[in-house]
Order: sequence, then structure tokens, then C-alpha cells
Amino acid sequence: MSALRTVAVFLILSGAFAHGTQSDAKPQFEVASVKPSAPGSPARRLGLTFAPGGRLTIVNYTLKELIELAWEIQPFRISGGPAWIDSIRYGVSAKADHDIEWKEATLMLQSLLMDRFQLTIHHEAKDVPIYALVLAKKDGKLGPGLIESKEGGCTRADSSAVQPEPGKPPRPQCDLLAVGFSRLKGTSVPLGEVALAFGNIVGRMVVDKTGLTGNFDIDLAWTPDDSQYMQLPPGVPKPPPSDAAPVSIFTAIQEQLGLKLESQKGPVDVLVIDRAEKPSEN
Repeated sequence: MSALRTVAVFLILSGAFAHGTQSDAKPQFEVASVKPSAPGSPARRLGLTFAPGGRLTIVNYTLKELIELAWEIQPFRISGGPAWIDSIRYGVSAKADHDIEWKEATLMLQSLLMDRFQLTIHHEAKDVPIYALVLAKKDGKLGPGLIESKEGGCTRADSSAVQPEPGKPPRPQCDLLAVGFSRLKGTSVPLGEVALAFGNIVGRMVVDKTGLTGNFDIDLAWTPDDSQYMQLPPGVPKPPPSDAAPVSIFTAIQEQLGLKLESQKGPVDVLVIDRAEKPSEN
């Protein structure tokens, strides 16, 4: 799976704070190992073998990043915990006693973190700064990078086996949103998913308040700022500077999409870490 597609999948998955806290019974891995990463470990990596037998491999993740994966939650929606949860990196190797898919793997990872890190959490609603995604122009005109999807312009997942017409390229897959370091592209996606992707980029909850329904094709390019460079995994070099004039994500959204991010306050579900202990050797 490419890095671009991995990010796309994660953004689609990470929208819902759907899993419960430690009060819920959760499935567990049959065997698992959690160890601190050695100095000079390779860049962060995530792998899941669905079948035969479920195997989860995680390399060079902090506990906070593991929590993001397990609860499918954005980092800015995690609060509390000791300082080391964002600095010490760990490797996880775990195996289930049956074939598993991603959703069950996240529940098993929750159980593992609660056991090995003595992790206790709760979630609560907090009134915090957010961004509202709204129309930039009074006439509602959209920019060239945001076009309402046409019926039949993409291929649904349940019809992906359909072959393209001879001599014509295959149609793009519907409901797919891919985010690179400085570009976001999507085919037939609702703006709620786009708002979620923007939240991951700007580090704040983004709520779709455009009033636009239906699905859209989107193509957005911007210049990353320092806050995005800080999100690079260990060992991943900073991309070389571009010759093009820098364009912030906020300016790009307004000029290319005809939308804008408006600063507001609103309630956000936050996962609060009550306790976390460094795991013993295992």
C-alpha cells in the first residue's frame, strides 16, 4: 500500500470516535509484544495482515500515536497523560488466533494498550476553538478545484471489476480521498470527509457548514508550513523547497475551492488520558 493511499485510508477511518473506553469488553490478541524502539530505528511503519491469521506490526510509534490508531481519533482530540507519551517510541508485534479486519484490530490494540501501559481513559465534550468550513463568496460560486461529481463519472467499490472500454483509461474510484504532503485529491466525496481531512492538516476540528449536499471531485494544492513539517515521522526528510510562490492551506482553500475556514468555538469529543505507565519488558 502506498504512503498516499495509507494516509487516505486513515483519514476516512479516523472521523468517528466510535470505540468505547476501558469499560467495554474488547477482543484481545493471542500473543503480543511491546518494546521500546532502539536508537536509530527505521521510520514509522504500520502493517496489518488480514488473512490467514491476523498479524499487526507497528514500528516506531509513540504511545500517543498508538492511541490515535487504536481509537481512530485525531491527535488534537487527545488530552492529558505524562510528557513521555509523545516522545518515547515503541514497536508492537501482535497476532490474533483468527483472521481479523482493521476494525477488530483497533479494538484488540485498545486492549493491548490498556494492559501493557496500564492505560485508563475517558472522553468528554470540551468547548474548544474549531474551524467552520463555509462558502467564501456570497453568490456561492465554487472554485475550479471543487466540482460537483457527475453520475457515472467514477467506479463504485462494488463494481470495480467492470473493465474500462477499449482505448479508454479506467474511471477513478468513487468516495476516495487521498492526501499527500502538499496536495489533496478526491473523487465523488462528501464535504464532511473533506472537512475531516482539513482537520488533520491544520490540527483543529473542522466542521462542514457549507450547506452543500452531494459529492464532489476535489483537487487542492498548497505549500506546507512549519506545523506540518513537525508531523513528519522520524527518518523522513523534509521535502525540498518548491520554486513556486508559497500558498498557505487557508489561501488555497479559498482561491481554489471557493470555500474558507472560519474560526469559531464549538463542542468537541476529547479523549482524556487519566493514567499511563511505561510497559515492562516483554
